[in-house]
This record gives sequence, structure tokens and C-alpha cells, in this order.
Amino acid sequence: MKIQQTICPRCGNPSLPGELCSTCKVGLTRWMECEPRIRSIECPVCEARKEAGIWTDSSRERAVIAREMIYQSIRLHPDVKDPSYDIRIEDVSSNRSVAQCTVTAMLYGLPVEGNCRIEIAWIREQCDRCNRLSGSYYEGVVQVRASGRKPYPDEIEAAARIAMEVEEALIENGERLSFISSIDPSRDGLDVTIGSQHIGQEISNAIVQRLGGRYTTHPKLVGEKAGKQLFRITFSLRLPRYRRGDVIEIRGRYGEVTTTDGQNVRYTELPSGTVKTIKEDEITRLVGNARDAADYLVAYHDAGIIGVLNPADGITIECQAGKWYSVEPGQYIRALRDGDTLILLGM
Repeated sequence: MKIQQTICPRCGNPSLPGELCSTCKVGLTRWMECEPRIRSIECPVCEARKEAGIWTDSSRERAVIAREMIYQSIRLHPDVKDPSYDIRIEDVSSNRSVAQCTVTAMLYGLPVEGNCRIEIAWIREQCDRCNRLSGSYYEGVVQVRASGRKPYPDEIEAAARIAMEVEEALIENGERLSFISSIDPSRDGLDVTIGSQHIGQEISNAIVQRLGGRYTTHPKLVGEKAGKQLFRITFSLRLPRYRRGDVIEIRGRYGEVTTTDGQNVRYTELPSGTVKTIKEDEITRLVGNARDAADYLVAYHDAGIIGVLNPADGITIECQAGKWYSVEPGQYIRALRDGDTLILLGM
């Protein structure tokens, strides 16, 4: 009885009690399986890859992709230990490769070696994003306008840059269908055509956060698919009438705008430096913007009066200055002209 328990019941070689020996277990175990043919689906336009029915952006080279796919297509028995792979890939044509694979490992204490041949089909298929782009698909438009005026060129440039930054961030986070179809400056502002309603909302929020203003949404029913209504949304964004750096007149006094929300305007009164807030409709007029100010050489600063040299004729112009103007003769100060009046803005 003791002898029967220490021999392999199949071949009679020594083994653990009641078990097959390692040689027999290896012979009866299908320890390696390979898929004879695998497919890689890639978009010819943006090189995105389709895996398990889902498109993902990829910048990996074909050789790297091929090895990853081969490793995934080789299945080893759970008892296999210390596998080692020798993979040699040969391109048969532009859309087909063949891989010769050799796997060496340990199984039940014995070395094993297996070979298989795997064919790789390289399939080119337009991805969901490129398909929508080529078909001029869109789900909405972000219209950037300004209240009571036309957006300035730098605002148009900033809004376009913000929109592209939002698109890049969303795509990096895996939202492949949150794309911009086009960015088109118009006579009244900027139109950003978008591939998803989500990116439209994100772009609108980002522009309002950076440039101020507010936006409203206007959905329009355009059809129905699979029993679900389809809408296109216009994001109507209005930049504020006044912006940071605008020099305004309020009942005969000047001020430089610091912030605005489209209803209230916060400004620094000139030349006193006092910070005040008023309703937008209380502003008498827009004088200009601090970006248009010029540098004037200070000739003297005495008792609240600053004398600056007019670069056109060299004549000294005297201007009132508040206590916060810390400027010395020989330095330059920024100033904006309003007719014959020179408005000092500071260093």
C-alpha cells in the first residue's frame, strides 16, 4: 500500500502520494494557447486605436503595439512559472504582419517550451471623432459678443485661445468627442463650433471666468434618433461693456476700471486713488484704455502737482496727482489723453 502511494498511477515513476508525476502532468496540461489571428484597428487620420469597441488616442509606434497585442493573445496556464518570450515580427505587407513566438517557462518543476505563429491584421478605419469632423457634425455654437460694443481684437484672440485650451484639456482627459469643429471670427465677435454640448459649457465658463460677462443657452430641436430628441445649443456669451484697464468718466471725474460683472463696475478714481463701485449705466462715457497710454517724462513733482514733458513740443504740462503717485523727476509716468486733458495712470 505504501509503494502504491509513492508512484505515479499513470507511468509508475516516483510521485507524491496519490498524484501524477511532473512529467505526466506536463504531458496532459495544455499550458500555452495563442490566438492565430489578431487585429489592430487604427484611424488613418489621427492614429487613434479601437480597443474593445472604444476609440482611444495613441502615439505609440506599430512595433510597440504589436508586441503588446501578442503578449495579450498568448494565454498561459496558471501553474506556469517564470515565462520568457522570444517574439520575432515580420511585415508581410503594409496591412499584415506575422509573429513567430517562442515561450520558455517552468511547469511543475520541469522546463517547457512552446511555439506558435500569430498573424496581425492592420486595419484602417475612420474613428468616431474624425468621422464627425469630416461629416461637419456639431452639437452647438459658442457665440462670443460684447454688450454695447464689438469685442476688441485682443479679446477675440484671448477667447479663441481659451477655447483651444479647454479642448486640449478635455481630450487629454479622454473626452474624444469634445472637439472644436471651427473657430470663425465674425463682424460681431467670434463663433466657436463645437462637437459636444459639454465642451460648449466648459468653454463658456472659462471665457466668463477669464474675461468677465455672462452667457445664456438657447437649445433648438434638430431631430430625433432612437426615440431621443436631438438638440443643438447656442451658447450666447456677452462680454461686459467695460473691461479691466478702461478709463471712464463719471460725472466729470475719471476712473480706471479694475473689475466688472456686467452690472456693477469697480474702479479706481483718478487722481485720488479711491476705490469705488457704481452701476454700469451711471458711467458717463468711455475715454479709452490704459493699454493706449503713453509714457511721459516727469519734470517735477511738488505739492500734489506733477509736471510732465509733452514729447511733441517739449512743453511742460501740469497735472493733479494723488498721494499714491510715488514718482520722482527723471522717471516716466503713464498717461492717457482726453482732448486737452492728460490723465495720469501711474508708473
